[in-house]
Amino acid sequence: MEIDIYSDPICPWCYIGKRRLERALDQRHEHKPRIRWRAFQLNPDMPASGIERTQYLALKFGGPDRAHQLYENIRRVGETVGIEFAFDKIALTPNTVQAHRLIRLASATAYSETVIEALFRRYFVDGGAIGDIQSLIDLGIEAGLDAAQTAAYMNSDENLDDVRHEDSSARRLGIQGVPCFIINNQYALSGAQEPEAFFPIFEMAAQETLNAAADR
Repeated sequence: MEIDIYSDPICPWCYIGKRRLERALDQRHEHKPRIRWRAFQLNPDMPASGIERTQYLALKFGGPDRAHQLYENIRRVGETVGIEFAFDKIALTPNTVQAHRLIRLASATAYSETVIEALFRRYFVDGGAIGDIQSLIDLGIEAGLDAAQTAAYMNSDENLDDVRHEDSSARRLGIQGVPCFIINNQYALSGAQEPEAFFPIFEMAAQETLNAAADR
């Protein structure tokens, strides 16, 4: 089974969706999927340097009061899956194209899930930077990536066009929000669904694999 996850590391529902998928797989441990994290930018027109958080909230939600209501709900949901969101610590909403490049680098290693978790945690729990090159290099190294390779890669433009193309391709596929889970390139589950929402799709994907094997 293969699962493609369209996500953005500044999307709180993506962090929640990650946790719920993990719980679903824990409860259906017979499934050992190959997971690929795909690039989607919530703010594709974000300046490379990001936007100061209060300005971003004003532009996106009309101000901090409305944002507080929305994020308070997300914070409560996060608690149910073991995430301690600390939205008040976030000083800058970053452009995430460089973070997606780091995810690309990690995807070819054994540290993919570690890097994904570190990005979410750095931003949402620690209120740390995940937009500038040096912060991402440090995060990647702390997560287990090779120091020299990570520095050389992040200081280049490698995969930059690929990330942007993946984001635009997702929109052409009709993906308008994240997280979006695509199972076996056939079944789509949009949003941070409860673990039980994955089970029927897991079973259909497993049955199709068995049928394909029987037809050979």
